[in-house]
Amino acid sequence: MKNRDILVSGGGIAGAALAYWLRRYGFRPTVVERAPAPRTGGHAVDIRGTARQVIERMGLVPQIRHARIGARGMAFIDESGKRVASLGTDVFGPSGGPVAEWALLRTDLARILHDAIRDDVEYVFDDAITDVLQDEDGITVAFEKGVSRRFDLLVGADGVHSSVRRLTFGPEDRYVRDLGSFIALFSVTSEVDLDGWQLMYTMPGGDGRAGRTAGLRPLTEPGRALAGFFFRAPGLEFDRRDVAAQKQVVARTFEHAGWEVPAFLPQIWDASDFYFDRVEQVQVGTWSTRRTVLVGDSAFCASPMSGIGTSLALVGAYVLAGELFKAGGNQRVAYAAYERGMREFVDRAQHFARTAGDGGLMPDARAQMWLRNQSVRLVRYLPKRLVSRGLESVADTVALDDYADPAPHRSIKH
Repeated sequence: MKNRDILVSGGGIAGAALAYWLRRYGFRPTVVERAPAPRTGGHAVDIRGTARQVIERMGLVPQIRHARIGARGMAFIDESGKRVASLGTDVFGPSGGPVAEWALLRTDLARILHDAIRDDVEYVFDDAITDVLQDEDGITVAFEKGVSRRFDLLVGADGVHSSVRRLTFGPEDRYVRDLGSFIALFSVTSEVDLDGWQLMYTMPGGDGRAGRTAGLRPLTEPGRALAGFFFRAPGLEFDRRDVAAQKQVVARTFEHAGWEVPAFLPQIWDASDFYFDRVEQVQVGTWSTRRTVLVGDSAFCASPMSGIGTSLALVGAYVLAGELFKAGGNQRVAYAAYERGMREFVDRAQHFARTAGDGGLMPDARAQMWLRNQSVRLVRYLPKRLVSRGLESVADTVALDDYADPAPHRSIKH
């Protein structure tokens, strides 16, 4: 097999999952990650449809089940905390609703994947790629801190703002589409009894202010929850490195909010796991160029609010590694097959994200919020044949190839 030395840029979900499968198929992956250690923070993620099969084939189901949040669904509440509409996980099935049955913190999923490969895969933390030179025989990669190295192939698994994509495909503004809103998340101490439910408090727009929602999602640790803030801010520009300024934006946007927001919003100043970003979608015409290929959010982010991104990353990593194995390392054949295998899934996921919009979290007026609540209430009582499967049908788009069902490498941990 040729092209065995593969550099994976990004140690998140897509990068770690890809490294697992590459190592299992006999390749020699190296993962470079800008962070000094496996990343913490971020948000809760959902593993849906075919992605659950990927986890099963990795032998990681016990770890995932242990880390699950145990979500029961999503409920919209009023200022007093009274539920006005709710949507349980049973309505759309385990993979279809706004909260999936397999829901866990991104931090925990990243840790589980890293633990599965850390003894078998070379990790280079606290470094990043600064230059890429591709030729007929391989790729020379320059790093911020380490010496230049030579690899056979390069994979960009480094997120929406991918450096690999910028260096090999072109400027970010060619590929990243602004969906018009922002999201902020951090963990908090809270006395609210969530009982496994994600609670969402929506403030409709009016008087020159856009609609916005603040919510709490349960965590496994008693008395702790994940606070989420969803809002529009047209024209807002921000420095990705200035976390203090980002926190100021969230604090200003929700400073007069009701419900329990005054109790947990002040915890933003001490939050070490704060996450903030614009809601964006990545659209790349083809995911490979010469010896470089993209996977996960760097290639096909649907939206951080879509609920399908983690599943895209897990399935995409599985298919890419499998096609490289199937093609004996021939990247031209493998990259083309990877795109054929994933394109419909990606197109359907991105279409769902665009048409679903903000999920009713940022209504322009009170009447829009009322209509949202009525629609949510009605779903449970409709005949099953009339109810959309939500994300479940999207998440089941890909039928996984067994790729000759290779035996696990002797040192891979399950």
